[in-house]
Amino acid sequence: MSDHLAFLILGLGAGAVFAALGMSLVVTFRSSGVVNFATGALALYIAYTFAFLRKGELLVPIPGFPQTITLSSQPLTFVSAAAISLVIAAAVGLILYLLVFRWLRTSSPVAKAVASIGVMLVVQLVLAMRVGTSPVSVEPILSQEIYTVSGVRIPADRVWFALIIIVLALALGALIKYTRFGLATRAVAETERGAIVSGLSPNRVAAINWALSVVVAGVSGILIAPIVPLVPLSYTLFIVPALAAAMVGGFTKVGPTVAAGLIIGMVQGELIYLQNTIDWFPAGGVAELTTLVLILVLLVVRRNQLPQRGTLSSLSLGRAPRPRNLVTPTIIAVTIGLVALFATSGGTRGAVITTIVLAIIGLSQVVVTGFAGQVSLAQLTLAGTSAFVVSRLTTVLGVPFPFAPILAALVATVIGVVIGLPALRLRGLPVAVLTLAMAVTLEAFWFRNTDFNGGAAGAPVENPTMFGLDFGIGSGDSYPRITFGILCLVVAVFVGLGVAFLRRSRLGASMLAVRANERSAAASGIAVNRVKIIAFAIGSFIAGLGGALMAYQQNVASAASYSALAGIALFATAYLAGISSIGGGVLSGVIGVGGILYFALDKWVNLGDYFAVITGVLLIVSVIVNPDGIVGPVHALITRIRHRPNGSVDLDLSVDPTSISEAPALGTEVLSAEAVGMRYGGVIALEDVSFSVRSGEILGLIGPNGAGKTTLIDALSGFANSTGSVVLDGERLDGLAPHERSRRGLGRTFQGIELYDDLTVRENVLVGTEAAKHRGEDDPDLERLFEILHLTPVADRMVAELSQGQRQLVSIARALAGRPKALMLDEPAAGLDSSESMWLGQRLRAVRGAGTTVVMVDHDMGLVLDLCDRIVVLDLGRVIAIGTPDEIKQNPEVIRAYLGSSAPPEEAALEEPALAQAQEVTA
Repeated sequence: MSDHLAFLILGLGAGAVFAALGMSLVVTFRSSGVVNFATGALALYIAYTFAFLRKGELLVPIPGFPQTITLSSQPLTFVSAAAISLVIAAAVGLILYLLVFRWLRTSSPVAKAVASIGVMLVVQLVLAMRVGTSPVSVEPILSQEIYTVSGVRIPADRVWFALIIIVLALALGALIKYTRFGLATRAVAETERGAIVSGLSPNRVAAINWALSVVVAGVSGILIAPIVPLVPLSYTLFIVPALAAAMVGGFTKVGPTVAAGLIIGMVQGELIYLQNTIDWFPAGGVAELTTLVLILVLLVVRRNQLPQRGTLSSLSLGRAPRPRNLVTPTIIAVTIGLVALFATSGGTRGAVITTIVLAIIGLSQVVVTGFAGQVSLAQLTLAGTSAFVVSRLTTVLGVPFPFAPILAALVATVIGVVIGLPALRLRGLPVAVLTLAMAVTLEAFWFRNTDFNGGAAGAPVENPTMFGLDFGIGSGDSYPRITFGILCLVVAVFVGLGVAFLRRSRLGASMLAVRANERSAAASGIAVNRVKIIAFAIGSFIAGLGGALMAYQQNVASAASYSALAGIALFATAYLAGISSIGGGVLSGVIGVGGILYFALDKWVNLGDYFAVITGVLLIVSVIVNPDGIVGPVHALITRIRHRPNGSVDLDLSVDPTSISEAPALGTEVLSAEAVGMRYGGVIALEDVSFSVRSGEILGLIGPNGAGKTTLIDALSGFANSTGSVVLDGERLDGLAPHERSRRGLGRTFQGIELYDDLTVRENVLVGTEAAKHRGEDDPDLERLFEILHLTPVADRMVAELSQGQRQLVSIARALAGRPKALMLDEPAAGLDSSESMWLGQRLRAVRGAGTTVVMVDHDMGLVLDLCDRIVVLDLGRVIAIGTPDEIKQNPEVIRAYLGSSAPPEEAALEEPALAQAQEVTA
């Protein structure tokens, strides 16, 4: 028992680091919305700075300059070295915010995280270049005394380290809670708009917090340096347990974060003891597995989305252009590939082959992240699983080619789907954290575990042969053989065509819809979870194929080729190239480490040592100024050329009287709400709301601001949990998910329109056909739908190019494409002027004339009173009136709700809920 307690306490050292780095993550997220993946690397830099200062030297991290500057002929004292190091830490934090993250203040959390990944790569690689990867020892700082308690030997330095971090946490908590600066930080985190109105500067608050964050990380780096020798790789990956600790605290609370960090370190210490004392325990990776399990539990139990800060954020992973002509690009790519293979030899041909293989893995990143929006940092790890499985299949089981790589890719697919399952209700950063933890765990538990990885020399792989033909890469003078290069090229072409067909398919459009807006996708009948899992499966299979080819290329599967850090670098390369397009996936192979560009720069310009650093810097710049990646401007130019002859297309507001259909006779009940209720805690949002809509009817749903109109639509469409019952065409929808309700025939639009800006008008509308397809109905006549809504001239335009009125019509067209029995429109006239609003009313009459029942929420009372057959009025979540427009205009309860007046109805004219009408009533 004493041994167990001793190892638990030994884990306090690592736990204190995790706690401090977790605190640092909380500080940067609260102030600027950045989940800073570079926190561990920054702590490492400050630790190295401290180590050199103790020798009287100042480390210069800039390549091309002297490694150090001598400050003193004598070693500096601990106090002097620590003080200078922490001042440098504060300066680094300020510089990073001002140069990088200030410009990303309104960007999405994903973009900020990708920029921090770029910073991490740059810091780590620069340090590796400047000081090497050999461990650097630092003289002890804390007491080396050993306490003995009940026979248990307790090292004092671990205890003091943990106490220092706890005291630091208490000080930081007091700063946040009790000081004016802490109040300003909390205000900015809650709402930047409100902070600005109050006279606060979000930039200034964030800059100071960034300085504070790096100082906190630097303290941990300095204190752990004497306990764990400085090594760039291990220190950088301290970020994974630190992320887990910060997730326990919700990225907002210091106390739970510190407690979680300490506990993680202690549990890892105990597992290391068990690993060394129990025969059946795995030889490595158990500590990393603990962190992965914790993250999984947090994500599944909490369904943990990162807290939403009050920022103005724009979500974008770049455009995903739809390939139109596949023949010409395929011929060009094959020709270039064959010429490159036949015209080269030796190392140059090897670089060409590496380019092809990396392009395959890059295309897997395009599917998972670029199309489906799931930020995966584990694609290279999945390739590694396939590589190690190929080794077992070929050397142990004797499975021949091509079955071995296909089976190995299927194993990678299974693992990818397992990763994807906890991410079903997640997106963006939580998925990135999960996949990074999985990559670190698999590397430690499998790739570097001598029980599983084939030993120090790696796992050997048999050459691929089929029908007596050897497709192996060869050796000696024949290395690399042209046949292996052609094999890789054939696989790459098939993968590229497959990804292109996926982008052009209904499934590909659904992936992009999920990436752009999961709520809107679900409202169109798309099973969001199913699409995510399919994306993970396809991407994992492609990565598995690339990993198998890499294993055949190297004749061995080794951990170094598939490390977690290499996987992060691969993600960075794909993002830099253009992670949302097929061209970007292919280009990621060209600019990847080991690819042809790397080889050329290393051989002819001698830039190989700086290549990864340059890539990291370019990634940061790309996130700030060009999120579409390197291929983005090319796609933009092609789009401009294609659309140049058409020019801009405005709404044709003329009305053809013959196109205005008469209101059909009212039929049977289509949609009914029965005693629908909804609460937010103790606040009643909806109470006993009941009404019905008949076929051939346009029903208006109005009420003052805060009456519960959009909340009611959310409840009816399944986006909010509610009591009561919803019946559509005689079928109860209670308990069904939003996409299931859409598939039953209940369509809706959103107040914010929520289109998919990465898709054309036609593709946006095509996504909406998912509901009709699920019911076994034929696709609607899109051309007729475009004609009814006057969208034909812009059918093949990107929706980002359209006017507000046209975007509203596209939103309605997408909902109609699912052939709904009832369509709920949430403020379709928002942002339109009076003439556009009247024209929209004519279009909605045409929709009703085509057989769709409409329920409409809108603040344009002129439109509602002119268009609707009946109107339901809500106030404070209750129905206060139902009737015809004339009845509603004269209803005293309605007048009182809108105008706060008890004037008799004959004196009121409810044309609009505005002050002018109030003055008219009381005149």
